[in-house]
Amino acid sequence: MNLQRFSIFGSDNIGVYIFTNDKYTIIPTNLDKQSKSIIQENLNTELIETTVADSFLTGIFVAGNNETILLPRIVRDVEINAIKSVAKDVNIEVVDVRATALGNVILANDNAALVYPEFSDAEMNIIGKALNVKEIRKGTIAQVLVVGSAGVVTSKGGLLHVEATEEEVKSLSSFFKVNLDVGTVNFGSAFIRSGMVANSHGILVGSSTTGPEILRIQRAFSD
Repeated sequence: MNLQRFSIFGSDNIGVYIFTNDKYTIIPTNLDKQSKSIIQENLNTELIETTVADSFLTGIFVAGNNETILLPRIVRDVEINAIKSVAKDVNIEVVDVRATALGNVILANDNAALVYPEFSDAEMNIIGKALNVKEIRKGTIAQVLVVGSAGVVTSKGGLLHVEATEEEVKSLSSFFKVNLDVGTVNFGSAFIRSGMVANSHGILVGSSTTGPEILRIQRAFSD
C-alpha cells in the first residue's frame, strides 16, 4: 500500500482539508498541480475540487464510506452539484443533524459507524440509514467525544487514538470488522484524523509524522 508524507497549504494537518473513500477524494479548490498529483497517485481516486460551506476545511465537514458521502446541512447547492457532477456512483446525502463538522463526529467504514454520543437517537438513525451500515452506535474513543477526529478506519484496517484501551481496540475491531491498532501522527498527535487521510489504496500522513509512527500506521492498515 502506498504511503507518503504530505502537507497542504503549508500545514501537516492534512485530514482537516481532505476527505477520501475508495472512489473519490474531495479536496479544496486552488491546490497546486503537484499536490493534486501526489493525492491522486497515492489514493488512486478521482479528485473533486470544491469548498464545503464556503470553507476549504472539507475534511472537517465531510464524512462517509464507499457507498455514501455525507454533507452537512450548511453545504451550498453549488457545492452539492460540484460533488454530484463527479461522484456519480455513490450516494450524496445532506444530513439534517445539529452537528455540522461531520468528519469530526462520525467514524465509519462500509460495515459500521461510531458517532458522537451527544447525537439523539433520531439523528443516529438518520446517519446510519444514509451510510447504509449494518451497525451504528454512539460512543467515545479514549474518552474523546469527537470520535471522527480520534481515528481513521477503512476496509483494510484502522488507527485509533493512542490512549484507547485494549478493550476499546478489541471491541471496535469487532464492530468495524477490521483489525485496529493505536498510534499517533505528526510527531505525537493523538488526533489521528487531523494528520492522516487513508483509503484501501493508499495513505497520506502529515509531513512531520516520524518513521516509528509510519511503521505503526503501515502495520495497522495491512490486511
